[in-house]
Amino acid sequence: MAGICGIYAFDEIWNVSRFVYYQLMAIQSRGQEGVGLSVTDYEKVRTLTASGTVQESLLSEKINELTGPAGVGGVSTRGINGYVTEDVAIYYDGSVELTADAVDALRNDLETMKEEDAVRRFTSKLSGAYSMIILTKDKMIATRDALGIKPFVIGGVGFDLAVVASETSALDVIGAEFSRDIEPGEIVVIDKHYIDEIKSEQRKDPAHCIFEYVYLARIDSKINEIDVHEIRKKIGVLLAKEKPVEADVVIGVPETAIPFAMSYSNKTGIPIDIGFMRTGRHLRTAIRPTQMERMIGVQLKLNPVKTAVRGKRVVLIDDSVVRGTTMRNIVNLLRKRGAKEVHVRIGSPQLVSPCPFGTEVPATDELIAVENTEDEIARIIDADSFGYLHLEDLKKALGGECYCSGCMTGTYPEV
Repeated sequence: MAGICGIYAFDEIWNVSRFVYYQLMAIQSRGQEGVGLSVTDYEKVRTLTASGTVQESLLSEKINELTGPAGVGGVSTRGINGYVTEDVAIYYDGSVELTADAVDALRNDLETMKEEDAVRRFTSKLSGAYSMIILTKDKMIATRDALGIKPFVIGGVGFDLAVVASETSALDVIGAEFSRDIEPGEIVVIDKHYIDEIKSEQRKDPAHCIFEYVYLARIDSKINEIDVHEIRKKIGVLLAKEKPVEADVVIGVPETAIPFAMSYSNKTGIPIDIGFMRTGRHLRTAIRPTQMERMIGVQLKLNPVKTAVRGKRVVLIDDSVVRGTTMRNIVNLLRKRGAKEVHVRIGSPQLVSPCPFGTEVPATDELIAVENTEDEIARIIDADSFGYLHLEDLKKALGGECYCSGCMTGTYPEV
């Protein structure tokens, strides 16, 4: 799992490095283990990379080393999803593998043929899903795989800046206006004189990642022409219809599940309350690399509000359940704070298969839903009841079939 972003200024007086840094902070939830930032001054591409989060990496203290009118960057759950040299920097969200030979061939092709032809030749050798940014000494190129599995948006700041990112939240943070989604198979070439938008001639039915809408994307983002916040509210309504329960209070696991919980409360009439306070910065516990870190992450991320749950029948709403260990810890915390009953409701279907396209889903034998029914999961996590959203209801909320739901079905599109 990763997030990418980039800015191209049409006037050389701009220095975009600080703005790209802010973009990276806005998409931090897409990757916490590695960060990279590259900037060109038309002579050379300079890069800073580090482990950890954007703020932990101390990029802010070193960012003055990077100056130039165009820059790109990425965050990732596995080091750096990309390849950087003094001539080119490539960052991607997806599952492709970049080799030195492939990047060298791309650099040579960009000097001897049209950008479209060079990028098409380069991506034709890639196997997997990707949204990708390529920064050369004088150009920024954005492209997306033919199925549009990973999100990718484009916008700008007046006539001054062209901006691309995995999510619109990375446009909002620097005051850029969202224009549209980069289409599946499209190539966008940006330099100081023009923006060339090259649509794919080989159109396929898209297969957007369905997990983006329930977990991966920020709730203030818009991807694939859909507002994430609105979808999560619809999911909460459907969850209330399909999985009702008698209770005294509804609480959501922050931040992702809050819209689910609000809509569940509105639909059922059960009051909603603030169930948790966070200690420290935002941590995505499901994608921490080890079990110990995930357990500590739960303690840091969530401290139950005693007066919200003590002596009450609680409906606990979350976005997903992966291994079940995090949810069991949360249920245990609520019981220790005096909850009389805990009924868990999940705003997504079962996860039954790892993702071959770069999303962090564990191996099949680690997924709690593979071998267990809802009643069995309730016993495992020590909840009074447990319920998933049905896949058909999720698709109903999204309003279409143009999605990859392989992690929930085990069946994936061909890329």
